[in-house]
Amino acid sequence: MYTDEDLDFAVDKGVFTTTSVEEFRCLLASSKNSPSVDEENFRLIGGFNDIFIVIACALLLFSSLWVLKGINESLGFFVFTVLSWCLSEFFVLKRRMALPAIALLLSFIGGIFALAISFFSSTSEMSFIVATAIATLAAYFHWLRFNVPITIAVGTAAGIGVLVSASIALFPGAKDWLLVILFIGGLSAFVFAMYWDSSDTHRTTRRSDVAFWLHLLSAPLIIHPVFSSLGVLNGQENLVSMAVVIVLYLLMTSISIAIDRRAFMVSSLVYVLYALSSLIKTYGGVGYSFALTGVFIGGALLILSAYWHSVRENLVVKLPIQLRNHIPKVKTV
Repeated sequence: MYTDEDLDFAVDKGVFTTTSVEEFRCLLASSKNSPSVDEENFRLIGGFNDIFIVIACALLLFSSLWVLKGINESLGFFVFTVLSWCLSEFFVLKRRMALPAIALLLSFIGGIFALAISFFSSTSEMSFIVATAIATLAAYFHWLRFNVPITIAVGTAAGIGVLVSASIALFPGAKDWLLVILFIGGLSAFVFAMYWDSSDTHRTTRRSDVAFWLHLLSAPLIIHPVFSSLGVLNGQENLVSMAVVIVLYLLMTSISIAIDRRAFMVSSLVYVLYALSSLIKTYGGVGYSFALTGVFIGGALLILSAYWHSVRENLVVKLPIQLRNHIPKVKTV
């Protein structure tokens, strides 16, 4: 599997010409009846070898952690973290493997977080502040070295963790405002995602992949506080709250269509499925609630997918020109 970034790399090395690559992209777009920018391509797995390497890395990392934790917990997490970095030097920098890059990033950041926590005698608010702050810095240095697209989203999540833990530590009453803080963090992640997205509206570079992961992060952070405040996640469903849920999801769907990011819409889908199935169950659909919800939502998404381009074209033309300059152009094939 070759990404747009791989093709651009081949152009830089003189293997292909810019014209031939553009013609190739246009040919693929016309054969799929879909512009390449609308496909939301990102590199996740290059082949089964990626899965094989991830399994081998996991066996090495967690086995070494299990053995060394019996000697000293901090030593175990330290070796776990160092091994994650060293494996990345080969499989990410030299082999450029996508799935191992993601797995090794998560193991490195998770190891750094656990290592920082292990230096405290007991878990406390201060330990979480320090651990999340160190994890954020670790994500930054990992990005400088390896440029794995998901790193920015992981670092952003750690940064939001610093914000939450610091707010609770400095202002104990902030626990009552936890949902608001998470909502602000979600909006910040979305704005950050749009910053990366707007710098690559043709979606041919790594910046587009960075935006993809940030959108996956931002949607749950935005929608979870709203659903929680409505009582949907606590079994307090009613017709009014369900109406708000549907309106909210339609709004997020409209935003997804406008910015041409299905990831933003799909990452919050589980909340809508839960809310609607609970509503059907409450009003007499016991035993079939999730199935009926799946039929309804699945059918609606398939129809939307089939008419995505025409719906987006009708929506984008109504947006102000200032906004249209920062989102992918509507293209017909």
